[in-house]
Amino acid sequence: MKTRTPLVCCCLVTTAAVVFASPAAARQTASARPTTAVATDKADTKAKPQAPALGDEYRLGAGDKIRVEVYKDPQLTQSAQVRPDGKITLPLVGDIEATGKTPLELRDGITKALKEYMTNPVVAVIVLEATASTAYVLGEVAHPGAVNLQGPVTVLQAIAMAGGLKDFANSKNIRILRKGPAGVQTIAFNYKDAVKGIGGQVYLRPGDTVIVPD
Repeated sequence: MKTRTPLVCCCLVTTAAVVFASPAAARQTASARPTTAVATDKADTKAKPQAPALGDEYRLGAGDKIRVEVYKDPQLTQSAQVRPDGKITLPLVGDIEATGKTPLELRDGITKALKEYMTNPVVAVIVLEATASTAYVLGEVAHPGAVNLQGPVTVLQAIAMAGGLKDFANSKNIRILRKGPAGVQTIAFNYKDAVKGIGGQVYLRPGDTVIVPD
């Protein structure tokens, strides 16, 4: 009995030491883990490149041929061509602006107008023929003039299509003039920043005019 008692005491002391040491070790491990995770997240954020901006959806322009389908109403369903003034004419609705709108936006506009005459109209706008839209690049470029917008075209691409910038072009203060329902909107464009990938790409719309000053 005398030889067993010290052994039991030693075991109790050792066990107690382990028990008291474990919470401290756990706290140190737990405090260390979030710091490592945060540092990793920050590193990942810096490493990820910024995703380029996507082009706008197709927007209707003068000359485009479309078909307006009104569910269960063959008299209102018809084909139309966007006039040079940017409008189409529909029964009941009359003239409605189409240029600069996506097919979905035009659909919503027609649906809203028809609600005055029918309950819950179901409308679809289908583009039958998309005429090649045009924008213009003027000023200090090698070949100023019109550029065709066959598919999404950025300002950088339009300038390249115009032969590139001249030596004395003010590349930091390029302006894009865009006609809208509220008038002409001026959009600033910095060529040097765009070349470096700073900021999102700017996509041209039909009728836009890019002015490159000297």
